[in-house]
Amino acid sequence: MTKVAFLGLGVMGYPMAGHLKSAGHDVTVFNRTMAKAEKWVSEHGGRAAKTPAEAADGAEMVMACVGNDDDLRAVCLGDTGAFSTMSSGALFVDHTTVSAKVTSELYAEAKSKGVAFVDAPVSGGQAGAENGQLSIMCGGDEPDYARAEPVMASYAKLCRRLGESGAGQLTKMANQIAIAGLVQGLSEALHFSSKAGLDGRAVVEVISQGAAGSWQMSNRYETMLDDHFEHGFAVDWMRKDLGICLNTANENGASLPVTALVDQFYKDVQKMGGGRWDTSSLFKRLQQL
Repeated sequence: MTKVAFLGLGVMGYPMAGHLKSAGHDVTVFNRTMAKAEKWVSEHGGRAAKTPAEAADGAEMVMACVGNDDDLRAVCLGDTGAFSTMSSGALFVDHTTVSAKVTSELYAEAKSKGVAFVDAPVSGGQAGAENGQLSIMCGGDEPDYARAEPVMASYAKLCRRLGESGAGQLTKMANQIAIAGLVQGLSEALHFSSKAGLDGRAVVEVISQGAAGSWQMSNRYETMLDDHFEHGFAVDWMRKDLGICLNTANENGASLPVTALVDQFYKDVQKMGGGRWDTSSLFKRLQQL
């Protein structure tokens, strides 16, 4: 059993923390909205803390899954941040999708305090978090990853170290780049089928068994055809992630023309009022053109 603090109880963090408790770990949770932390405790047990510092005090491992760079800095730094009370030798695991820049900054800050830091963004969405079937891509020092991996196994189907600090975040960027193109391609295929007078479900039944098949096709085509987008990974968050990808590409010289184009398509979806819709709402944009 590991004494763990979990910071951030959103659609991902809430079930992830629950899996940790179910696996037998001693879990203290923090959320900006205290009522949500108290609700989690009423369902799972454990303890709710009022600040990240309180949650992290005495913890062997602190996990975070918050919104963006600024949110991550807020739960790590300052008088109420987790780093202020973490003991030398403790380990911080960041599941947030953030920039490699903030990862580098916080890795160095943690190191100066004798705290280990592993960047470990996840893929698999809300369903993956709820079912304990997330893919976790990690960066950091090998011994620190080795300590974190058995604990992360509580909610992972695959967990791998890709390299030094920041490698996890860079791999997550590659993940989001690949997804953006896939969702647009699927949306165009379904849109084309509709315009051609074909039965979209029958089309997918056939093409999903060949080279066109993908997770997005298998898990999203029905809701896309049903015009249902009130679920899944929100467009607002995808635009945040794609912004990180495009900024990093500007720094390392990568060419991402399709990613840049799809990012603008998601901007159109936001203008339609779909910021909280699932990323598969690119199909709805095409249907309304």
